[in-house]
This record gives sequence, structure tokens and C-alpha cells, in this order.
Amino acid sequence: MDLKTTEMEIADGIAILRLNRPHRMNAWTGRMHTEYRWCLQQLDDDPAVRVIIVTGAGRGFCVGGDAEALAGHVRKGGYDSGTPEQLAQPGYGVAVQFEASFAYQFGLNKPVLAAMNGPAAGVGLALACFADLRFAAAGARFTTAHGKLNLPAEYGLSWLLPRMIGLTRANELLLSSRVFTAEEALDMGLVNEVHPADEVLAATREYARNLISTVSPNSLRQTRWQVYKDLHRDVASAVADSESLINDMMREADYAEGVAAFLEKRSAHWGNPGKPQDA
Repeated sequence: MDLKTTEMEIADGIAILRLNRPHRMNAWTGRMHTEYRWCLQQLDDDPAVRVIIVTGAGRGFCVGGDAEALAGHVRKGGYDSGTPEQLAQPGYGVAVQFEASFAYQFGLNKPVLAAMNGPAAGVGLALACFADLRFAAAGARFTTAHGKLNLPAEYGLSWLLPRMIGLTRANELLLSSRVFTAEEALDMGLVNEVHPADEVLAATREYARNLISTVSPNSLRQTRWQVYKDLHRDVASAVADSESLINDMMREADYAEGVAAFLEKRSAHWGNPGKPQDA
């Protein structure tokens, strides 16, 4: 695909997927949505990639729907996604609950970290919330945004935010559509760390490097799937699934390597990070 609104780079097992419309603060468009899904599919299928970092070019992460596109919906008398009928399907095939816009990130084989280098609003905030972890630039401003446009909460934020920060705080952000800062988000538990704007990507990279060096690829994969599947089911099912996974994963070479590294007090040397045969 000819990438016009995104770009990718891969080094040392870490992929940077960058939203690339800096002149528009990386405002979301149908083209960007199409490219974003395609890029995630490529990175998820690439055995050289262990962790995916999503960030924005320039001063913004993603300020939500592009203003020109929003005006276009008015002219057309309704919503037009601006995407082709056939889109890439990253993360599909793991659980039917994940097979929807942005929820597909839960089904990926690799962790997704959001380096929120600047403002995030609406769909941009949802995009970050569907990442596994969030690292934000100090002073960055965020908002759910939808209420001031006569829209509902976008792309599952009404499902995500109560689970992430509790109902009371989620309602306050969703009902008011007010602007809040990265520091407030940290206090709420919405982001994991706050760093100076020019350091947030480096800090996210460092966290990714630590994941790669200390946690096996299949442990990351299976734990992510457990977490997101367990949001939909009862505790007994979660326990039964974990017991089955323990039995399976103890047969893998990386389990033996992890035990040996622990006993020998050294760093582990993990095997092939690619997708397992039964994924």
C-alpha cells in the first residue's frame, strides 16, 4: 500500500507506527483508518516485530476527526467512513468480541503502546485507549469531544473508560466532553507515565525494550488475550482457561529457557517470537 497518512519503521524488535498528518495535528480520516489497519496487519505478521508503538508526527497524537471530513458528513446528510469495503483485518480470528474497529487491537499477537506525544481527542483518544499501555507528554490535552458535536461516545469509549478509570470518573469525562491534561489522566489511571514531550517516545521505547528482554513472546501474547477475554466472562472460565494455558505453555521451549535463566540468574534468550501454530 502507498502510505500517505502513516509511516512505519522497525528497529531492534520495536515497530513505530506513526500517524503522519502533522499539518493537521494528525486528524483522523478514512484514508488514515485504512492505512492504520493495513500497517497493523503487516507489523503483526512480521516475526521481527515484538512490540508496536503508536505515536503522532509533529506536535499532536491525533486530534480526532478531520474538520473537513466532519463538514463533509453534514453536506452528505450522514456519516461516510471514507474507507473501502474491504479493509485489512488485524487481530481477527482470536475472539469474536474483538472483531470491530479498534477493538481488533485486543486480538493482535503483540503489545501496542501509545506514545501520546501531544493532544488526543475523540477517535484519537479511543485509539490510545485501545492500546495496552499509554505514555503521555507533560501538559498534553485530551478530550472525548463528542458531546460538543452532537455525537455519542465514539468507538467504544463508553465501554472502555468505566473499566479503565471507574464509572464516576468515566461519566464525568464522557458527559462533559471537557478537556483534561496528561497529569489528570495519570492521576485517574488513564495513562501509565508522563514525560516531557521530547522524551515521551524515548521513554516508551525503553519500556518496550524491557518487555522484549524480560518477557517471552508467547507470554505477552497469551496474557493480553486473557486480560481482554476475561473482561467478557466469568471468573471460573478465566481460571479454567489459565489452567489449560499453563499446561500447554509449560511444554514450550521458552518455559524451559525461562526456568534456566531464573536459576542461573541471567537474562533469558527467547525463541521465535512469531505467531504460534494454534493462534
